[in-house]
Amino acid sequence: MLDLCLLGTGGMMPLPYRWLTSLMTRFNGSTLMIDCGEGTQIAVREKGWSCNPIDVICFTHYHGDHISGLPGLLLTMGNADRTEPLTLIGPKGLERVVNALRVIAPELPFPIIFKEITQNEQDFEVKGYHIHAFRVQHNVTCYGYTIQIPRAGRFYAEKAKELGIPLTFWSHLQKGETMTDGDKVYTPDMVMGEKRKGIKVTYVTDTRPLPIIAEQAKDADLFICEGMYGEPDKLAKAKEYKHMTFSEAASLAKEAQPKEMWLTHYSPSLAHPEEYIEETRKIFSRTIAAKDGRSISLDFEQEEGTK
Repeated sequence: MLDLCLLGTGGMMPLPYRWLTSLMTRFNGSTLMIDCGEGTQIAVREKGWSCNPIDVICFTHYHGDHISGLPGLLLTMGNADRTEPLTLIGPKGLERVVNALRVIAPELPFPIIFKEITQNEQDFEVKGYHIHAFRVQHNVTCYGYTIQIPRAGRFYAEKAKELGIPLTFWSHLQKGETMTDGDKVYTPDMVMGEKRKGIKVTYVTDTRPLPIIAEQAKDADLFICEGMYGEPDKLAKAKEYKHMTFSEAASLAKEAQPKEMWLTHYSPSLAHPEEYIEETRKIFSRTIAAKDGRSISLDFEQEEGTK
């Protein structure tokens, strides 16, 4: 099961009723965060989650509303006596930007692992998360992310028994490992079925609409997409500053057909996003104008014959 919380939904600046856009997910004891603007720690506390078990933080880009909360978060982790390494993923310049911010958080009891995105599309594996970064179109280098939890095929115990595979090897084969017993070699394909559908979430902010966004969000369990402006007359402004309107986000969702789309990263001037949701749903009916703290738990699809 993958637990998700959209900690904040604001763009540009935190407001008394809206924190800056950030996503937090939990899977198998590991926590991932995308973006960390000012006030993100408070949003985590309001949700009742903890900052200490965060294993990886992905940054879409380096505008202040997406990264300025990092120094304080690092200090909080350090004060909690964390020793496990923290992985940071982001566009080129990641280590330089983070080290500049760390002038006010110079000493930490845990190591930081920097993984810079150097290609238009790039894959990372961290703590069971498959992370695919893809370049989008903002006025600085910016990336969207697709987070997937892969699911192995079904393990056939009867076949393992028939082949005389030692019981101690079973868990290793399920993990995709090849095992040897003397001159006998056991491979996962001997006892495993085809890979099954996993969990998929696509997250995009600060961009103009692009074909790759719809490609990445194709059939996703959840598509979280920027909706900077709900007002139709803000299209020219969206184009100028490389953002998206509600209708543009909905058009991408219509093409991608995710199970659900949450809008986020609202302009400070957009006080009531819900006022524009009905028109947006005429384009893509499964659209939600998300509010801070919106959460969901995504599980693997049940197969026929299971309960």
